[in-house]
Amino acid sequence: MKELELTGLEITEDNRVVRLERTQSETVVRPVAAAPSAASEVQKRADDYDDGCISVRSSVVGVFYASPAENADPFVSIGTRVEKGQTLCIIEAMKLMNEISAEESGVIEKICVTNGQIVEYGTELFRIRR
Repeated sequence: MKELELTGLEITEDNRVVRLERTQSETVVRPVAAAPSAASEVQKRADDYDDGCISVRSSVVGVFYASPAENADPFVSIGTRVEKGQTLCIIEAMKLMNEISAEESGVIEKICVTNGQIVEYGTELFRIRR
């Protein structure tokens, strides 16, 4: 965690959650309440915006990648029309590449993070206008 400058890491397995938080000199392990019933609850929250947009949030702690490879075009950009299930980005967590997909169809209104940025669990990645 120190090497990657992570301040927190949350692991969910079989409705059990363990969250690691790093302070300046130590790592603290503490149990967390029951996990969300589905990853979509983390990615999409109906009450996020009253302006007709939904928020796509990171379901893991890791590094945000906007494209599938270093020199490739990004998966989406502002104004891109996306369909439910379409890949929006990749979050690399512990050498695993996790695809983040659109939970609803719409148009990318805002990209909230930059390529290569470390994101925490629940960090807003995109806003999609329905």
